[in-house]
Amino acid sequence: MAEEHRFQAPRLCVNNCGFFGSPAMQDLCSKCYRDLQMKEQQSSSAMIALNQTLGSPATSSSSPSPMILTPPSDSVPSFTAREVAATEEAAVAPAAQPNRCSTCRRRVGLTGFKCRCGLTCCSSHRYPEEHACGFDFKGMGREQISKANPVIKAPKLDKI
Repeated sequence: MAEEHRFQAPRLCVNNCGFFGSPAMQDLCSKCYRDLQMKEQQSSSAMIALNQTLGSPATSSSSPSPMILTPPSDSVPSFTAREVAATEEAAVAPAAQPNRCSTCRRRVGLTGFKCRCGLTCCSSHRYPEEHACGFDFKGMGREQISKANPVIKAPKLDKI
């Protein structure tokens, strides 16, 4: 029975970053766990600041009791826990996988090619025709040429 608990099969990180996760860190790798902690810390500090600004008592010399300001219901949206989790997942997912090819999902590491359309590609998908690039290279070239060569018109001379 002691041998069963000694070795556990390693699990991949829940964010699919390619590293191994730990059950002590919610099945996340150390980097993803640190990023999660930082986001939670930032959101909690933002909530505290929001509560301080909205719930701060307005001091007035004529009224002895503090007045609490409440925001109108349409200005502050209310989110359910499911919506908050979905937005956090969407924010974590693109940032967690910058080292994978966008076409074949192969790990590229430091040799990844960043395309002008914003995708990271491996060496075989680095060309625009290989990963169906949506960037307008012709338009960019025309724009650069027009900026580099402005139209110059000579002023008309008055005939004597």
